[in-house]
Amino acid sequence: MQLLWRAINEPQPGPKWAALFGEFWPDYHRWWLSEGADARPTYWQGLQALKLHMPEIVPIYEELCALAGGGDHAARFLSFHCPPPYLSGCSQAIWPGKEPVLVRNYDYNPTAFDRLILRTEWLGRTVMGTSDGLWGLVDGMNDAGLAVSLTFGGRSVVGDGFGVPLILRYVLQTCTTTQEAGQALARLPTHMSYNVTVLDAKRNYLTALMAPDRPAILTHAAVATNHQEKVEWASHARFTATVERERFLLQRLTLHVEPEEKFVGAFLRPPLYSTAFSQGFGTLYTAVYRPRLGQMEVQWPKAVWPLDIHDFREDSRMIYTPEGPQAALR
Repeated sequence: MQLLWRAINEPQPGPKWAALFGEFWPDYHRWWLSEGADARPTYWQGLQALKLHMPEIVPIYEELCALAGGGDHAARFLSFHCPPPYLSGCSQAIWPGKEPVLVRNYDYNPTAFDRLILRTEWLGRTVMGTSDGLWGLVDGMNDAGLAVSLTFGGRSVVGDGFGVPLILRYVLQTCTTTQEAGQALARLPTHMSYNVTVLDAKRNYLTALMAPDRPAILTHAAVATNHQEKVEWASHARFTATVERERFLLQRLTLHVEPEEKFVGAFLRPPLYSTAFSQGFGTLYTAVYRPRLGQMEVQWPKAVWPLDIHDFREDSRMIYTPEGPQAALR
């Protein structure tokens, strides 16, 4: 399977984003309708939820709805309010060296993924990250030196809240420090359980354990895999080896401080690197964020793609999976 990744820069919502929406909307529309349109909130309900919880980004939401054509289903989808449930794998950790570094693996279905790195300057804040839903993010950083990343929290409960990629977008659009991000994550409702790790330029970090049915827990954990304080979904935990991956990372953090290159390299090999692509949980990429420097790398076992929030170059890479991701300039 060949997967084309693209890095796209569009400071304000415009023709590039509109073209991406037109490209991706048929697949997203089918997914959004998977339980029927009546199972999803109305446009009014989604808009009111945004105004209540994320009022700062409502102007961007309205611009994107217009670029998407102004249709009812598109606007309801773009609110990210109570989307269909979905699962992922993922591992993430803070490197304990002098330079603030957040490293993560994203384990997901290779056919249900944007494969886009977007740089935007919406609302006066520059944000760069890995797209989901065309304006949400599964990981990213902003020009204030704040980086965020998510993992699935390992619980099957679904509730009234937002898809977590939009929550990450909101944090990066409105927060400048880990403390501010923690305050936002503690109050924002999520529709499923997720672990969100935050790192700022001063090396302050936290991991928020978010859930739809209980208050978020803010921890000083430097590692997150696919459970929260304990395993609550045993079959998912066994399949994804969440406990084993957590222990592996904790051992690397506690035994000694290893060089950054070696620490990052561990994410490109088992047990952190997964080849379960056919089951929808293969490692699609490793991301390395250096928020103080404004730098990001997307890595695969045989390639590295560097990006800079201040000197962003539009580009593309062709990735081959599941035989083993290998990147090459297209």
